[in-house]
Amino acid sequence: MKFLVTLLVAAALFISTSITAQNKTITATVVNVTSDSGKVGFALYNKTTFQKIPLQAQNAEIIDGKSTVIFKDVPAGEYAIVCYHDKNNNDKMDFATNGMPLEDYGASNNDMTLGPPNFEKAKFVVADKNVSLDIKF
Repeated sequence: MKFLVTLLVAAALFISTSITAQNKTITATVVNVTSDSGKVGFALYNKTTFQKIPLQAQNAEIIDGKSTVIFKDVPAGEYAIVCYHDKNNNDKMDFATNGMPLEDYGASNNDMTLGPPNFEKAKFVVADKNVSLDIKF
């Protein structure tokens, strides 16, 4: 009998831990795309992967100047999103010969100081709730 009670308690603890430790979703929307041509590319990073290889990446169509993606199964932690308007659908951000971007871009927290996005300024936290972000180019 003691064994059965111990087994039931252990199972209940496992189930309650599994329920509270579920991964979350991040919904990211660019709200001010200048045209509906092309697509918006989104990349999700943590501090280690920032501006290198994204943890998740998605492209999304543009409808009425907005583009939205949902990153699923995101564990708790600190993240940043960088996105760009791929106007010509070539799956890369285009730059002028002087290094200036030819396509609009943005990052979470909308800090658009001169230069490329910075993780510390773009980071946000995923904890116990799903996250929804509006990003501006």
